[in-house]
Amino acid sequence: MTKRRLPKPSELKQILRPKPIVLNPTDRRLAGAHTIADLRMLARKRTPRAAFDYTDGAAELEDSLRRARQAFRSVEFHPNVLRGVSDVDTSKEILGKRSELPFAFAPTGFTRMMNHEGESAVARVAQRNGIPMGLSTMATTSIEDLAAAAPEARKWFQLYVWRDHKAGEDLMNRAWAAGFDTLMLTVDTPVAGARLRDVRNGLTIPPALTLKTFVDGAMHPAWWFNLLTTEPLTFASLSQFDGTVAELLNQLFDPTLNFDDLDWVRQTWPGKLVVKGIQNVDDARDVVKHGADAVLLSNHGGRQLDRAPTPIELLPAVLDEIQGDAEVWVDTGILSGGDIVAAIARGADAVLIGRAFLYGLMAGGERGVQRCVDILRAEMVRTMQLLGVRTLADLKPSHATMR
Repeated sequence: MTKRRLPKPSELKQILRPKPIVLNPTDRRLAGAHTIADLRMLARKRTPRAAFDYTDGAAELEDSLRRARQAFRSVEFHPNVLRGVSDVDTSKEILGKRSELPFAFAPTGFTRMMNHEGESAVARVAQRNGIPMGLSTMATTSIEDLAAAAPEARKWFQLYVWRDHKAGEDLMNRAWAAGFDTLMLTVDTPVAGARLRDVRNGLTIPPALTLKTFVDGAMHPAWWFNLLTTEPLTFASLSQFDGTVAELLNQLFDPTLNFDDLDWVRQTWPGKLVVKGIQNVDDARDVVKHGADAVLLSNHGGRQLDRAPTPIELLPAVLDEIQGDAEVWVDTGILSGGDIVAAIARGADAVLIGRAFLYGLMAGGERGVQRCVDILRAEMVRTMQLLGVRTLADLKPSHATMR
């Protein structure tokens, strides 16, 4: 028979350990986010449907995005033991400069629509953590304002080649003058993809206050308050446009884009050049011949051609073809530090993340983006330790196979 007794006060003291009270609601909210999936759930609760779906969605049936995520989930890790992994170095040289982590913030459009702090908040987090950040042609913060917000951050500018070359040249000149050291030329958008969530939501820039959005906005008053009491939401690098996102993209993008345009960009831009949106081996080889310093294997996050090749699966064949003549990067489907480790192990020189940090931005502004970095860093370090590697250079394809 069990003998009962009253616990001693000293014993209760060891058990009763209430969590510290966090008064700030944003800090309290983010403290409960332990994965990027947690940030996504918070983002969904705090953001109107049209803005959230713009980030979360992809083209047509969204098969490209699902396949990319499934490809990372199919990776099988093969750890080594007894390697001494108390100290792990996550730094990586990207295009000749050190990055404290092997990833960069991808250029994203309409970022202040996700949260009023927008691209400037993202740049400050990039600066604080020693990683690069890309600014989109479709950004809602200007080149000059971003440079002022994070003067020490490593900044890249993403360019679409417009029908009007003069406008593109002006953007390149402004970016170079503002201290951007790398240009990311996006080549997978001759026309806009069919992003059906945006079509069904009637997404416009700036958001239109229809009856539907008014009802949705009533459930997200903080978002609307911040939108209406800060600078108007516009494309900082473009003239004013009134219409849907798809209409803007089709007016802006140039379906006649060809290798002559790439040559023009290479001749015009004095810094490093990355070609973004490569989806086969032949194109990877050809853009390197035309002067690309890095090739970004990307299907635009699944937002352009549905059922496009999955970048992480394309990686080995491109590496074999390029043979070190340029860096090879990947994006799409990366939602954890384990995904990043897998990509580096399989040979990627760097990865870009987009949705992951946007979920953080929607969940908690600048602090949410920082939470995203903290999560990814912790997951990377833990994965590397469990794999038995101390540096990213120690990662080999044998550490991460695809089933």
